[in-house]
Amino acid sequence: MAKRKITAAVGAAGLVGTLLTGAAPAVAASADVGSATVVPVQVTGPPEERLNLIILGDGYTAEEMQQFRDDVDRHLNVQWSIEPFRSYRDYFNVYMIEVVSGVSGISCDPDDGNVRRDTPLKLQYASTCPAGANARGVTFGPGGQDALEQYVSMIPGVTPQNRQTLTIANTSTYGGIGGRNATTTGQAPQGPLVSPHELGHSLGQLQDEYPYSSRNVPGGRHPDTEPTSIHHTRLTTDEMRQQQAKWYRWLGEKSLSGGIIDRYESGMTRSANVWRPSEHSIMRWIGYHFDQVGRERMIEKISGRRDVEQLALHSTPADQPVYPGDVLWVETMHPLYHELTVTWAVNGKAVKKAAGNRNFDLEAHRVRPGDTVTVTVSDDTADVRDPAVADGPALTQTREWTIAAPPATAPPVASVPVAFTSSTATDAPVGGQDVVYVETTHPRDRVLDVTWTLDGKKLRNRDNSRNLDLGALRLKPGTHQLTATVSDPATPGSPTDTRAWTVDSVAPEVTYELSQPVSAKGERGNNPRYAFDEWFEMGLKATDDHEGYVVIEFQVDGDGWFNYHGWPDAPEGTPYRFTPAGTVIKEIAYGSLGSGGLTKAPFEQAYPDFEPGYGKHVIEYRAIDAAGNISKPKKFTVQLNDTNGAKPLPPGAIAVD
Repeated sequence: MAKRKITAAVGAAGLVGTLLTGAAPAVAASADVGSATVVPVQVTGPPEERLNLIILGDGYTAEEMQQFRDDVDRHLNVQWSIEPFRSYRDYFNVYMIEVVSGVSGISCDPDDGNVRRDTPLKLQYASTCPAGANARGVTFGPGGQDALEQYVSMIPGVTPQNRQTLTIANTSTYGGIGGRNATTTGQAPQGPLVSPHELGHSLGQLQDEYPYSSRNVPGGRHPDTEPTSIHHTRLTTDEMRQQQAKWYRWLGEKSLSGGIIDRYESGMTRSANVWRPSEHSIMRWIGYHFDQVGRERMIEKISGRRDVEQLALHSTPADQPVYPGDVLWVETMHPLYHELTVTWAVNGKAVKKAAGNRNFDLEAHRVRPGDTVTVTVSDDTADVRDPAVADGPALTQTREWTIAAPPATAPPVASVPVAFTSSTATDAPVGGQDVVYVETTHPRDRVLDVTWTLDGKKLRNRDNSRNLDLGALRLKPGTHQLTATVSDPATPGSPTDTRAWTVDSVAPEVTYELSQPVSAKGERGNNPRYAFDEWFEMGLKATDDHEGYVVIEFQVDGDGWFNYHGWPDAPEGTPYRFTPAGTVIKEIAYGSLGSGGLTKAPFEQAYPDFEPGYGKHVIEYRAIDAAGNISKPKKFTVQLNDTNGAKPLPPGAIAVD
């Protein structure tokens, strides 16, 4: 699950064996230029039944391949920290393709020589070097996409319809493009934030929410027509409610990306006459999260596997005879932090005692020949409010069987091994809030028993559940050992199968460092307070008790969690600088404390309502480790003083929380 640092690879010839057996990857033998090695990072099911994220590297030499693995680890853990990727990450397969380059870097890199380089996938900032100083579109040169298709074809079952590729360029210069073959850059501070935004485009069919097509150039007025985009409109909030249109179900609620869900002007690269749901979301400013409108669409597309538009299920075959002595079964998908709803019904009447079970014993429920049994599996997440989505095939599916009369001569019951067929990945720690799952083989006439054990103590499992909600156990902070054992109740003492997990229920720790304040109060309290003149810098660092990249986030005045990626166009970890109006880097302002917070581009600051951000601000910070544990937010307060006298400092401002 990309929950630990990736340190080894498996050759293409060993790919299928690794997928089926879960064997430890082996280091690839070939380092020839242009050679490629497929690494199954996360495999939760057959490629035909999953969305497949395929990450390739370009411009990494054989000696730099560990750098590529580190870049992938960082990119994935950032993606898994953002909803709904966080909750639905087990709906993805992830494969890494290590492509050996003869040269390091990519072509026409404005911050690295700006020269042509012959790399296997031909990534470039421009078709002719030198590229412009602000070039950021990383595209494939001649033959690059053909090479990509050849490398991706090494993975059986992956098709253009069920895949998303992301090619990472070996550079620290910011850049990337969207589409189903997206690109980004490996060591740029914002590099990992490009792919979730681009997946919003290619997977969620979401549009850009920023007000320009070229940086620092307002996009002009939107036409007087209603956009087809689900998250753009020309309707007023009253019209949305009256017409039950666009995001009317979410209006007035606190936005997941800061502020409230309302109506904010600009979007779709236009600066006027069109409105979006949130002041800033990931589709407007990478670093923030999806708002509710975008999250709902992304859940629909992830659950429906984009083009298939159908929740993936396995079950007792519905096209073969089923007899009263049989046990029906269904295998569902597995969100990470909640369970899907499973409802069994006989002749249209729900069987309450069977709610949630993945197995249905026909004899125990007195089902007779001629009866009809149905099972409905649905994702009843509160993050989806549109009934057309909630009740549609992406989130709800039904199977139906008509029970046949048993034949005069009972068919022999085939012997089935007692074994697990799949489970939550066991090769890295799971989080303390995860729902861990197993799937077993399915004898026709009985249900195998599953026993859960935590730290050597057997857990109660009244419903013989294949899922275990660790969050409901309220685990103490620490590292725990979890096992699941499957056995056959018909043959006590028979061979069993066991799977084991390490449970990490310790959240990461975050510390901050600030530039020198002019005064400080309450430094040891829960809300330290500092005063600065005109600007200050903040550095955040995280530590964790397990391996894997730790994601750090902060928010200013409660206005949405923002990924702490360090200072743009600087080495990772460079402190973030806050000023009243922001610092312009390549025509975008960062660290603005003025109206609009971090998202004000320079041309927007010329708007009459823009006010520089002097005064008091509350900075909150937290971290998310590789197992998904989120630390409890901490905070400090700053008072930014206007030393130019434009706005006098309120008396005693530093002492007020």
